[in-house]
Amino acid sequence: MSVSDIFGGMNATALASRLLTERPRPRGVAGWRHAHWLAVGTVCLGAFLGQLDASVIALVFPALGRHFDEGFAAVEWVALAYLLVLVALLAPIGWLSDLVGRKTMYIGGFAVFGLSSLGAGFAGSLWALVGCRAVQAVGAAMMQANSVALVARGVPEHAMRRALGIQASAQGLGLALGPSLGGLLVEHASWRWVFWVNVPIAVFGILAGWYLLPRTRTAGAPVAVLGPHRTGSREDARFDLPGMLLLTGATTTLLLALSTASGLPLPGWAVAVLLLASAALTLALVRQERRAARPILAPGLVNTPGVRSGLVVALIGYLLLFCPLVLGPVLLTGAGASTAHAGLVVTLLPAAFAFAATVGAGLLPRGWSDVTRCRFGALLAAGGLLLFALLPASDVAAAPLLTAGYGLGLLLPANNALVMRAIPTQCSAVGGGMVNMARSLGTALGMALSVLGVHLAGAESGGRTVLFVLAAVAAAAALLTRPVRA
Repeated sequence: MSVSDIFGGMNATALASRLLTERPRPRGVAGWRHAHWLAVGTVCLGAFLGQLDASVIALVFPALGRHFDEGFAAVEWVALAYLLVLVALLAPIGWLSDLVGRKTMYIGGFAVFGLSSLGAGFAGSLWALVGCRAVQAVGAAMMQANSVALVARGVPEHAMRRALGIQASAQGLGLALGPSLGGLLVEHASWRWVFWVNVPIAVFGILAGWYLLPRTRTAGAPVAVLGPHRTGSREDARFDLPGMLLLTGATTTLLLALSTASGLPLPGWAVAVLLLASAALTLALVRQERRAARPILAPGLVNTPGVRSGLVVALIGYLLLFCPLVLGPVLLTGAGASTAHAGLVVTLLPAAFAFAATVGAGLLPRGWSDVTRCRFGALLAAGGLLLFALLPASDVAAAPLLTAGYGLGLLLPANNALVMRAIPTQCSAVGGGMVNMARSLGTALGMALSVLGVHLAGAESGGRTVLFVLAAVAAAAALLTRPVRA
C-alpha cells in the first residue's frame, strides 16, 4: 500500500493540513467551566522548566570548568549560546505558530527540549555541550513563543492578569529551585544530571499539552507553507531569513564583545571590532525589517502605542532579575559566607518574585491599574537593589533581595498584560514571541554585564557598581511604563 493510498491521494497542502490539525481536548476536560486553568497549568509547566534550566546552569559553571579544563569566559557560553538562539528564534517561531498552530508548536517544544537535554548529559566536550544547548534553545523557543499567547487568549479577560501572574510565579519557582537543585545534583551525582532531570518533566509536558491545551488550529484551516505565495496581490508568507540572520549576528557580536572584555581569549582590539559589527548589523536589521514583507520583529506591532516601551521594560525587568542571581553569590561568598548559605539567600529573590506575581499583588489597593503596579514595582526593585549595593554583604542582604524580588513580581506580569492588550488578537503569538525575546535578551545581558563588572573591578567593587547601575535602570523603568488605550 502506497502513501497516496493511505492519505487518499491528498496533495501536499492537504496532507500538511491533516498532519498539523490539532486534536481537541477530551469532552470532560473541554466541558469543565474551569478548563482554562488546566491550560494555564500546562503553560506553567513549560515556564517552570525554562527558568529552572536558566537558573541551574550558572551553578554548574565551576564543575564544567574543572571537567573540561576550560576558563569561565569559555564555560559561560554554555548559557550564552542557549540565550542567543532563543533570542533569534522567538519572533520567527511566534510568526510560524500563528500559521501552523500554537498547541502543535508548544508540544513539539517539549519534545525537542527533552531530547536535547538527554544529549547534553552525554556530551563529551564543552563545545558538544554548547551545541546541545543551542538545540535546547530551539525547543525552549517553541514553548516560550507561545506561552504568553496561549494564556492571554485562553482565559477570560477578567482573569488574564491573574493567569499571567501565575505563569510568572511558575517562572519564579523554577528560578528559585534551580540553585538548590543544581547544588544537590552536582554535589551528590554529577553535572550531567542537571540536564537529565529535564527529560521526565518534558515527557509530562507533552502528555499534559496533548490532553489539556485547547486546539488553536482546526481541521480544514488553511496551512501556510514556507516560501512565497500570494493572497490577492500581496506576498505575505515569505520567511524573513535575512532578518533572523541579522538579529542573530547583532546579538552574538554584542555578547562576544562583552565576553571578550570579561576574559575570553581574543585580542583586545576584538572588543571594538565586535561592538562596531554589532552596531552595523543592528542598523542593517532596522532597514531590513522596514522593507520585509513578513518582518520577524514586526515594526507595525513595535510601533503600536504601549508596545515599544513595554518591550523595553520587559528587557529591563529580566536584566534586573538575573544580575543579582549572578552577583549575589559572588558578593556573599567574598564576605565569608558558605556557598550553600549564599545560594539560600539568593533564592529569596525569585521566591519573592513568585509570591508577588501570584498573591502578593492582592496586598495592593484594588483600584490600582496595571500602569500603577508597574511603576510601584519598578521603584521597589530599585530600592532593593540600591540597599543590596550599600549594605554590608551579610545576612541583612536577605531584606534587599526580598524587596527587589517583590517589586519585580509586581512589575513584570502587569507589564506583560499591558503589552498583550495592545497587540491585535491575530498577532498574539508574534507579540508573545517578542515579549519573550525581550526577556531572553535581558537575561543574556544581565549575565554578561555581571561577569564583565566582576572581571573589570573585582568581585566586591565590580558587583556593587553593577548593582548601583541596575538601581538607576529600575527607576527609569517606572518612567517608561505607559498606559494602553483599548
